[in-house]
Amino acid sequence: MREYLLTLCITAAVTYLLTGPVRKFAIVAGAMPEIRARDVHREPTPRLGGIAMFFGLCAGLLVADHLKNLNAVFSNSNEPRALLSGAALIWLIGVLDDKFEIDALIKLGGQMIAAGVMVMQGLTILWLPIPGVGLVALTQWQGTLLTVALVVITINAVNFVDGLDGLAAGMVCIASAAFFLYAYRIWYSYGIEAAAPATLFAAILMGMCLGFLPHNMHPARIFMGDSGSMLIGLVLAAGAISITGQIDPDVMNLFSGSERNTVHQTVPVFIPLLLPLTIIAIPAADLVLAIVRRTWRGQSPFAADRGHLHHRLLEVGHSHSRAVLIMYFWSALIAFGALAYSVNSGAMWSVLAIAALSAVGLVLLLLPRFTPRAPRWAEHLVPPRYRRRRAAAAAAGAGAPVTHEAAAAGEPDEAREHRAPAAAGVAGVNGATAIGTRPRLLDRREAESSR
Repeated sequence: MREYLLTLCITAAVTYLLTGPVRKFAIVAGAMPEIRARDVHREPTPRLGGIAMFFGLCAGLLVADHLKNLNAVFSNSNEPRALLSGAALIWLIGVLDDKFEIDALIKLGGQMIAAGVMVMQGLTILWLPIPGVGLVALTQWQGTLLTVALVVITINAVNFVDGLDGLAAGMVCIASAAFFLYAYRIWYSYGIEAAAPATLFAAILMGMCLGFLPHNMHPARIFMGDSGSMLIGLVLAAGAISITGQIDPDVMNLFSGSERNTVHQTVPVFIPLLLPLTIIAIPAADLVLAIVRRTWRGQSPFAADRGHLHHRLLEVGHSHSRAVLIMYFWSALIAFGALAYSVNSGAMWSVLAIAALSAVGLVLLLLPRFTPRAPRWAEHLVPPRYRRRRAAAAAAGAGAPVTHEAAAAGEPDEAREHRAPAAAGVAGVNGATAIGTRPRLLDRREAESSR
């Protein structure tokens, strides 16, 4: 466990430290697309955050290769090399898309090729546990098609949910945390070394997301872009494929006793099929609702609009940060609920706990105006928006313009979210420009436009 945690920390540190320089590089490279009608942010923000995440992945694999126990993962399996090959290819396609916005069909083809590269190096589904049927061996073509389909679906699901600051990275981090606990339990409790690669992938994925989140939380200073969302989607799918199609359930000695006991005992075998769906569940529901909504209006199912779940949460009255936290809550409920069920599928307490937490989530959805405040003794432990500051409240009550300093002093999220959107290039919105002072940049833009 210490080596897994060390790998996680190194990955997070490298990703965090590289995100700042990558942000400046993205600004210089011009990877700052114009704001679209369906976008939530109010100022052009640099992309290419996936560059830092990819180098964090490389650092994590490199450190794990030199650790005493994790080195066996590289010597006994080719899966880490397969992951690195597919990740490099999908990352390169994402970088090109963040800069030049390549066609969707080209991206889809690149995703399939990246999945095929991993299959060629051994990261594929060999057999599939099917409830009621048992273990079904797959042919080479069946395993390849199923592996490619799972990778493509997971990549696009993560890409689809990347609509608010910190949303995709946080949801994937929650899903990977649950997946790490599950894979570590299979590896440690059952002594199955084949689960070690999936455990390593989940630890590295958590580090990538945790290192990037401080730069991506609202207001985001940089977006991960397709180079990041497709990358973390591929890593998540690789872990699911490794532990689902590579581990023989017979090794776990689960098929013993009565038929009812066998069904309950084999629940851990089927959980890998459900955990990737925890990240897909919310985007899939959003996708189905979007298709129905657009078709009902006589529009194309692919027409962009502002009717997604995160847009609806903002329209109800939730702030940007609260909308993200609500979606975090539901993702954690689904992921860790599935994990708890895998540990003890016959316990009634897990069902009752999930039902109670679901009720709490519904209450949170109905309280968009509620802003919690921390006690004064704990103000230094919470974000500024939850601190009690009389100066900010007095300035807001007097109708004075609220600056970033006032917002940091404790202005409620609702007041900032409902202000009129600022035009691109207006100073003091979210600090998206990092090179040079803001006035010089504005003067240079004006000079270029006059020419």
